[in-house]
Amino acid sequence: MDKLPPKMPDVLSLIQEQARSGVFIILPHATLRREERQVTVAGITFVLIHGDREPAKDEFKVEFAAWNYAMRGQTLDGRNLRIAVTFDENEMLIVTVIPLGKRRS
Repeated sequence: MDKLPPKMPDVLSLIQEQARSGVFIILPHATLRREERQVTVAGITFVLIHGDREPAKDEFKVEFAAWNYAMRGQTLDGRNLRIAVTFDENEMLIVTVIPLGKRRS
């Protein structure tokens, strides 16, 4: 693929809106990673609402013809996370959950 499709405009607002309304699906891979890494759904939701976009970590997935958008932030208990999300025609999908660094003291 020579030219990637454009990223969604104002994706941060869309991510925050979907997280606030609870309109998202945690994909099987993200469920596995969330459980392995002991991250709660509430922690994911908090980071999506209050975290920052990390555009440099966005990835275009050719196999799905879609962008994965990266969010980074801290949970209420001080865990630093990166969360990758994508969108299908109906809703936001949580792709994976990655812990970053150590917990805040």
